[in-house]
Amino acid sequence: FRSKPADAAEAVELGAEGVGLFRTEFLFLSATQAPTVEEQTKAYTELLQAFPGKKVVVRALDAGADKPLSFLNDAHEDNPALGLRGLRALRASEDILREQLTALANADTATEADLWVMAPMVSTVEETDYFVTLAKEYGIKTAGVMVEVPSAALMADRVLEIADFASIGTNDLTQYTMAADRLLGSVASYQDPWHPAVLRLIKAACDGGAPKDRPVGVCGEAAADPALAVVLVGLGVKSLSMTARALPDVDAVLKTV
Repeated sequence: FRSKPADAAEAVELGAEGVGLFRTEFLFLSATQAPTVEEQTKAYTELLQAFPGKKVVVRALDAGADKPLSFLNDAHEDNPALGLRGLRALRASEDILREQLTALANADTATEADLWVMAPMVSTVEETDYFVTLAKEYGIKTAGVMVEVPSAALMADRVLEIADFASIGTNDLTQYTMAADRLLGSVASYQDPWHPAVLRLIKAACDGGAPKDRPVGVCGEAAADPALAVVLVGLGVKSLSMTARALPDVDAVLKTV
């Protein structure tokens, strides 16, 4: 399941075993300044309370590219998909990241869910070390990274020596692998998670985590394709995250193999 706190009850009813991608951007996108620690703590607590004893994967603020924020990264960029987005933007405004980690740790203490926190747009081993070290400093027990950039997939063996887990964002991974803007209709045909190059990178990420028993999941739209879900599990993916309405179809197909 992936969505916002208000959708949690429906997801549980439809069979979700937890939350594979909780996008924290919804708290920030309509704001002119970052929400307070108290406001964030309230929202995260509401989510975690719906999943006692279950895994909830929260993505740190993923701003930039098609989601610029006036208080974080509103400077013009000719190619924002390759610019100051995700963890790069958070490092440039570290106070926002520190406040978010504080709020997540507060919510974790107040609830019984199994909280996992991951950084978006991670490209290097050094970035992995930065985020995981900082998250642990704030008491986050399970800290991981998003694999959306080919370099992270190819270096997964090193990345997952540091990170507790990885989650593959197939939408961005396909975009960067195929060098085709996923928001640009003229190159939409390249946005194909079935492409062998994308599947090889997914396998590389899974293979990188296997020796250390570090789980690699998928939280892109590809996980909601029942046929592709079977392929992903075969490649070594340990968890699939999708919109709640896609859960029954994927579940039914996976039970046949």
